[in-house]
Amino acid sequence: MTETLDIKITKTTQSRLAETDFNKLPFGRTFSDHMLVADYQDGEWKNFEILPYGPIAMSPAISALHYGQSFFEGLKAYKFDDGRVSIFRPDANAARFNTSAERLCMPQLPEEMFIQSLMTLVDIDRNWVPAKDNHSLYIRPFMFATDPFLGVTPSQTYKFVVITGPTGPYFSKPLRVKFETHFTRAAEGGFGYAKAAGNYGGAMLPARKAVEEGFDQLIWTDAKEHLYIEEMGSANAMFVIDGKLVTPSTRDSVLKGITRDTIIKLAHNWGMPVEERLVAVTEIVEAAQNGKLEDAFGAGTAAVVAPVGSVTYNGTEYTLSDPATRQFSQKVLSTLDAIRYGRAADPHGWNYVI
Repeated sequence: MTETLDIKITKTTQSRLAETDFNKLPFGRTFSDHMLVADYQDGEWKNFEILPYGPIAMSPAISALHYGQSFFEGLKAYKFDDGRVSIFRPDANAARFNTSAERLCMPQLPEEMFIQSLMTLVDIDRNWVPAKDNHSLYIRPFMFATDPFLGVTPSQTYKFVVITGPTGPYFSKPLRVKFETHFTRAAEGGFGYAKAAGNYGGAMLPARKAVEEGFDQLIWTDAKEHLYIEEMGSANAMFVIDGKLVTPSTRDSVLKGITRDTIIKLAHNWGMPVEERLVAVTEIVEAAQNGKLEDAFGAGTAAVVAPVGSVTYNGTEYTLSDPATRQFSQKVLSTLDAIRYGRAADPHGWNYVI
């Protein structure tokens, strides 16, 4: 850190820890005692403050509500077996946070401010980090425009907020997914690579339609021809074909996932061939038909590794192998768990211990 942030801290007088059931932690429903807020005004970040979690007062005219200047990040903190708490790869999230800010014409937040904000908040709420496997503290930093002005122009003021909440396993079963060949998540030249709120709002209707058809998730395809795979729901799509890790290359319409990057680095460490490129839908279908599709999963912060049980294309469903028998994704999970819970060496320096 180049300097220490002056963060005003006001702790809650009534913790909700005792009334929280840590055996029932649906994702995104339970929040910790505190949150961090900061303001961007007059060309600088100021007013960093940690205070009890609660509503934020705002004008109904703020430009975030009308013109979509809003984005977020997602990462996790884990509790080691010795009781220490660590945030996993916050530096990577800080970099992507600023990539989103730049694309949406919003101010960047220096990496040291981002990381110190997270570490200070998690330290205060460290008792909210679950001490059990497959559990973590989800961290949601976000920024939104606050100018009370109905004009299609970048805001001059912004608010940075961080909230956290304990969570358990994201998916409880292998996913039944279909290739989406009508709706589009993102297009070339757009901002699909940013974690803009609008990307997720536009994906809700297609996702709901898929659920109504009996599927758990979509695999998005390119906007132009619907021939190439982009992402899977809210995760990057990854496949193992003939012993090679194959994943769509990141571009305007594909998010540069941090879990994706982590898995690629592990594969390189293990001497496994990795191909980041255009991946045709037909390639995956043919690999599933001839038994060469050894593994398929979504990679993201929330789910980490979400195994695909079957894929459907043009009405035909292809059932894949039992995820419990898949060597690569099982090795990824066990290796990441060992690192994130402090049970193994961390050669890449991914853990930021508080």
